[in-house]
Amino acid sequence: MKKIITSPDAPAAIGPYSQAVEANNTLYISGQLPINPSVGKIESNNITEQTEQVFKNIAAILSAAGYTFANVVKSTVFLTDIAHFADMNEVYKKYYVSECPARSAFAVKDLPMGALVEIETIAVKK
Repeated sequence: MKKIITSPDAPAAIGPYSQAVEANNTLYISGQLPINPSVGKIESNNITEQTEQVFKNIAAILSAAGYTFANVVKSTVFLTDIAHFADMNEVYKKYYVSECPARSAFAVKDLPMGALVEIETIAVKK
């Protein structure tokens, strides 16, 4: 059985999808953009600040579902420029210090709303 997870502290979906879906003690978080949920838009053109906002959004959804970053098993990172990888990684490693999740990262042509970064997350309850 699946359960739809939403948090008012993360941006609302900008299309026909859920912020997250939980099934069988696994949480699937849709790709999070660097949208500030209180204003509904991206406020920075800086990759570091955008990545920080993405992680705030992920944290809000994890919390709403009763998970933490320790439960994350897989991340997928989308970047509009692979040259941003190192700066994104500096923020990323603040949230995953030990027992880091599996991860893949891709350069993509464009992201919605002109974002520089988007991150999908899968978490499992231990």
